Amino acid sequence: MKQAAILRSLVLCCLVVLAVGSETAWACPTCKDSLAHDPAGMYLARGYAYSILFMLSMPPLILGSLLAYFYWEVRKAKAQQAPRIEA
Repeated sequence: MKQAAILRSLVLCCLVVLAVGSETAWACPTCKDSLAHDPAGMYLARGYAYSILFMLSMPPLILGSLLAYFYWEVRKAKAQQAPRIEA
């Protein structure tokens, strides 16, 4: 019973920290926009945008390649079983 109370208070503390810290996280897009108008920071802002695109493309790429691999393996197994069924 005491462990459940400790766990609840720990989760509550984490939620409070996340709620209070969310104001700081909203500053990031503003910094990126101000860098885009500065000629020296233009390449940094472009790299920031490309890094986001790269990170967003990884999950579909990994999932798609795994699905393609399993699809290929299933087709190969079915092709190997077809001559046994006919015989």
